[in-house]
Amino acid sequence: MLKEKLRLSAQPIRYTDPGMPEVAAELEALTGPLKGNSIPLSEAEISIGREPSNQISLLDASVSRRHCLIRCEDGQFKIKDLQSRNSTFVNGVPVTERILNSGDEIKVGNSVLVFVLPDEEHTGNVSSSLEFNKADTAAGSTVVLRKQDARYLKEAESIQPTSRTVTDLNALVRISNAVSSVRGLAALEKQILESVFEVAPADRAAILLCDQGVEDYSSVYGLDRAGELIQAVQVSRTIVSQVLTEGVALLCNDLPSTEIFGDSESVIARQIRSVLAVPLEVFDRVLGVIYLDASNPDAHFDEDHLQLLTAIGSIAAAALDNARLMEGLEEENRRLQAEMSVAHNMVGESPRMREVYQFINRVASRDSTVLIFGESGTGKELVARAIHRNSSRAAKPCVAINCAAIADMLLESELFGHEKGAFTGAIAQKKGKLEIAEGGTVFLDEIGELAPLLQAKLLRVLQEREFERVGGTRTIKLDVRLIAATNRDLEDAVKKGIFREDLFYRLNVVSLRMPALREHREDIPLLASYFASKFAQRASRTVLGVSPQARVCLMNYDWPGNIRELENAIERAVVLGSSDLILPEDLPEALLEKAEPLSAATTTFHDALRETKKQLIVNAFEQANGSYTDAARLLGLHPNYLHRLIRNLNMKALLRNAVAE
Repeated sequence: MLKEKLRLSAQPIRYTDPGMPEVAAELEALTGPLKGNSIPLSEAEISIGREPSNQISLLDASVSRRHCLIRCEDGQFKIKDLQSRNSTFVNGVPVTERILNSGDEIKVGNSVLVFVLPDEEHTGNVSSSLEFNKADTAAGSTVVLRKQDARYLKEAESIQPTSRTVTDLNALVRISNAVSSVRGLAALEKQILESVFEVAPADRAAILLCDQGVEDYSSVYGLDRAGELIQAVQVSRTIVSQVLTEGVALLCNDLPSTEIFGDSESVIARQIRSVLAVPLEVFDRVLGVIYLDASNPDAHFDEDHLQLLTAIGSIAAAALDNARLMEGLEEENRRLQAEMSVAHNMVGESPRMREVYQFINRVASRDSTVLIFGESGTGKELVARAIHRNSSRAAKPCVAINCAAIADMLLESELFGHEKGAFTGAIAQKKGKLEIAEGGTVFLDEIGELAPLLQAKLLRVLQEREFERVGGTRTIKLDVRLIAATNRDLEDAVKKGIFREDLFYRLNVVSLRMPALREHREDIPLLASYFASKFAQRASRTVLGVSPQARVCLMNYDWPGNIRELENAIERAVVLGSSDLILPEDLPEALLEKAEPLSAATTTFHDALRETKKQLIVNAFEQANGSYTDAARLLGLHPNYLHRLIRNLNMKALLRNAVAE
C-alpha cells in the first residue's frame, strides 16, 4: 500500500534558487521493508516511523512509532530524531538533528535509506564592475527631489488622483508583488531593474550597494534595456556621492551641453544625455543607489519619472537589505556547517563537542604541533586522527605510540629505529615510527610518561627535524606533524622537574582540553545508542536500544572512566542482556551502586518496579521449591539471567528465608 501510495500521489519536492536548476530530493531504500524503492520527498515535512499515520511507514519492531522527521528549510534538508528509543543514524553516527548531504546513509531501525540530491551546477551571483566617469555633472538641467517632497512617500490622502498617479500606483503594486516573490540578491536586483525599464525610458540601469564608505561598494549590478549584463558600469561620482550622503534623488538632462561633461570621453562615446539616480533608504540609512542613464535625445527623464523611481527605490530598499542580510546569514551558516562537517569518528552534538569539532577544523590545515589534554577515555586519540584525516597529510601514515605502554629502552628503538648490531637482539636494521610516518602524522599518547633521555631526543627532533637511529651515525631528515596527548598536568610536572620546560613549550604550540563525559552528559544517550548498535552487530544479536530506565541510570552516573567506561558498560550489557532493550539490571553493578539519586517521582516508580520484580521472583521460587532452573522456567527467563537479577536486587538472603519457610 505504501509503495503504491508513494508512486501515485507523491510529487518530489522541488526548490529553486536564482541561477540554479530545479532539484528533486529522494530517499533510496537499500535495506528494510521498502528495499529497492525510490521515495520522493513529497512534502515540506516527512515523518518516518512504525505507525501507518507516518508519510513513510516502516513495519519494523526496531522502529519507534514516530521515529524521525525530514524537512526542507531554506533549500536544505534536515533530519531530526524524535527521541526514538534506538536513535536515528546518519553515516553510522546517531544524531539529534543534522543537515543532509547527497549520499548520506540514514539508518532507521533495520532500514538504510540513502538521501539523493542530483548534482547541482551553481552559476553563482553575477555582478558588474564599477567605473566612475572622469568628468562630473555639476551643471545642466538638474532636478533635486528630497524625501519630504516625494509624492508617493506621503500619506495616501495627499496624493492627487490624476491619470499619471493612477498609472504610477498600479506600477508600484506590480513591482511590489514582483519584488516580494524573488529570492536571492542577484535575482532580486535583476527583477528590480527589469521593472525599472518598464516604467522609465532608460537605456542602462544599475544598482549600487555600499557597505560603510560612500565608495565602498559590496555589490554592483547593471543591465541594459535588452537584458544583457553590463560588465563595467559607468556612473557619475558627483551624482552618486550626493545621493548617498544627502539621501536625495537627482535628475540631470542635456549632459553634452554642459561644459564639464562636454569633454567626457564616456559621455561622448555612449552619447549619454540623461541621468537619474534615487537612494535606496531603509530606516534613515542609505544603503545604495538605483542609477539610470539614457542616450536617446527623445527619451529624457522628467519629474514624474523621478517621483516614481523614488518610490520604487523605497520599495526595493527593504527587499535588498533583507536579501543581503539573508545571504550573509546563509554564508555564516555554510561556514559553521563546514566547521561541523569535518571528517571524524566521534559521536556527540553538545556545545562542548562542537567546540572540539571547530578546533579540529581550525588547526587541521595548519602544520603546527598540537597538545591535547584530557582525562583517560575522553577520546584524545580520536581527535588526533581527525586532525590528520582533515589535513593535507591525510594520504600519508598516521602512526600512534603510547609512551606509557612501552619500556623506556624499547621505546627509543620504537621511536627512532635501530641499526643492525646496535644492541643485543638487533639482528637487522629497523625503521622507527618517526621514519615510518614520513610525510604524515605521529601521535604520542601519554607524552607525560616519556623518560628524560627521550624527552631530550624528542626536543631535538622538534627543533631540527632530524634524528639518528639507535646505534647509527647517519642523520635522517624528517617531515612529520607531531600531535601529543596527556592526562597529566604538564605544567605541574615542569615545576617538579619531571618534564622538560623547553619541550613543554615546543609541544604546547596549539592546545585543546578534551571535556570529561560528565561535562557533556547530553551526549550520553547518543553514545549509548552508538555503542549498542556497534556491539549488537558484532555479537550478532538484536538490540533495539536503551530502555528509558537504563538511560536514566547512565545519565546520573559520574563516569570517572569517561567514554571508554561507557563503551565497556554498553558492551557488557549487550553481551549479558537477554532482552531486545538494555535494562538497568544489564548494566555493571558498580554503575548502579554509584549512580546519583534520581528525582523523587522517578525513584518512586523504580522502587515500585523493583519491589514487583522481587515479589515475582519470590513467588516463582516458592512454586519451584527453591530450584533456580524451575523458577527461571516459570518466569520465562534464562537461568543465568535470573542469577544475575537476584544478585543485582540483593535477594539471596530473602530467597533463603522464603524457601526455608
